[in-house]
Amino acid sequence: MKQSRLVYSTETGRIRERQDNSPSIETDGIVRIRRETKGRKGKGVTTLCGFDLDPSALKTLAKQLKKTCSTGGTVKDGIIEIQGDHRDRLKAELDKLGYVVKLAGG
Repeated sequence: MKQSRLVYSTETGRIRERQDNSPSIETDGIVRIRRETKGRKGKGVTTLCGFDLDPSALKTLAKQLKKTCSTGGTVKDGIIEIQGDHRDRLKAELDKLGYVVKLAGG
């Protein structure tokens, strides 16, 4: 029986394998900012995805964005989560840093 592997996901885009056979997400260069409450008992978080950065650089960027919003947050699976609804403030900060940003969702 042949094993299948994931090559594209509507959530993350095109997926390619690294040399060590672990999946790597290929981004389209657009950072998407959305507000989510699902699975968080009604508490809202702002999620940012689409960065083409290594984990240490992503963690450094998350720290800078948390400081900008004066709030907490984390990095999980290549996605930055910032506590609260800070979409406009984060969009302005990322524009200033030179990223192409889209507000996704409602």
